Amino acid sequence: MFKKILYPTDFSDVSARVMDYIRELKGSGIQTVILLHVIDQRDFKCFEQGVQWVGKLPAEFENEYRKYITDESNRQMGAIAKELTRIGLEVRSKLVIGVPFVEILKAEEEESVSAIILGSHGKSNIREMMLGSVSEKVIRKSKTPVIVIKR
Repeated sequence: MFKKILYPTDFSDVSARVMDYIRELKGSGIQTVILLHVIDQRDFKCFEQGVQWVGKLPAEFENEYRKYITDESNRQMGAIAKELTRIGLEVRSKLVIGVPFVEILKAEEEESVSAIILGSHGKSNIREMMLGSVSEKVIRKSKTPVIVIKR
């Protein structure tokens, strides 16, 4: 039924629970997992203020922060990809900077996935509670089935 699935992760606990379901779904024909992590570009807004941070200009601090976040994201994605490969799935990893729900929907289309599997509540904040969660936006706008794993 589902040959290729998109697994967006924010590395939260509920996102990690998705792995249990992917293991179970493997028996139903999943062959490929597109592992996606989106670094939220809105997290970099604080650097646009022009304030000096710990003796560094905002651009210097932003570059260090981006490198740290990218390196840590790659490390965590590597561990997930290794586990998915260990259970016999083909894995392609994608790390992007953008607005999470937009990038998830973009990957859905670019990769021609048969389904998206994601957690219902991840690393949300006040902005997400006011504007709607990532999973809710994906559910409303996705062209493919969305499997949502609850907390």
